[in-house]
Amino acid sequence: MIADSVDLVANPWRFQTHLEVWLLVGAVLAAYIYAVRVIGPVVVKSGPITTRKQRIAFVVAILMLWLASDWPVHDIAEEYLYSMHMFQHMVLSYLMPPLALIAIPKWLFDSIFGYGRARKIVSFLSKPVIAGVAFNLIVMVTHIPDVVNRSVSNGPMHYGLHIALVSTALLVWMPICGPERRMHLQSGGKMIYLFLLSVVPTVPAAWLTFAEGSVYKHYDIAVRVWGMSVTTDQQVAGAIMKTGGSVFLWSIIIYIFFKRFTPAFSGDRSYLRRKTSQTT
Repeated sequence: MIADSVDLVANPWRFQTHLEVWLLVGAVLAAYIYAVRVIGPVVVKSGPITTRKQRIAFVVAILMLWLASDWPVHDIAEEYLYSMHMFQHMVLSYLMPPLALIAIPKWLFDSIFGYGRARKIVSFLSKPVIAGVAFNLIVMVTHIPDVVNRSVSNGPMHYGLHIALVSTALLVWMPICGPERRMHLQSGGKMIYLFLLSVVPTVPAAWLTFAEGSVYKHYDIAVRVWGMSVTTDQQVAGAIMKTGGSVFLWSIIIYIFFKRFTPAFSGDRSYLRRKTSQTT
């Protein structure tokens, strides 16, 4: 027993099985395949059951879920590096949720939530103000030192925080790329919404970057993966959050801007007509 404990501390890369993760990924994969192959042909009377974009989004989303939740990312994040913990949270809250929503066809969303109370609840919780406040509240809570130190050694609390993070992340992305287009914001609203979402992560990111000494005692251990000191680990975590929480969102803002306004600019060729009339 003692030998196993010493080996785990001395060897951060020791393989560990996570049966619950394999079951979760397998269940999600099986449910999606069943929905597409069994329910889809019955519900969809005309047109494709899923698009190529939706299938690719699902594959990438399920791979991200597996990557962030299984060995070695999960184990390094939980025991050794807060920067890996931050990477895990970025994947689960900023990268995986929008892909998961893109992967869900409209008919599947309708089949799951119907048009009654469940749909009204989802619609209410997906309102930008409610979803944004709930998501950012969870993000801030998951960076409180006492919460972090307790959760990494408390399984139910750890998984509960991850469920809350992913659930609110799905809600916060609904106005951007959810399967129900009537819940979407207009292009201008999306850009403002994403800009506001990008502001909050800069606070804990700056705090981690400029903090002196160990912020999270759980990660202040003798074994240092990749030789990173506690301070460097925290600075890398801050950089990851800044990149994931701000740069990533700003890249989407820029994409929405050019997608919305570039066709209008290219279609407006009045300046060419004015130039032609002047030369003639």
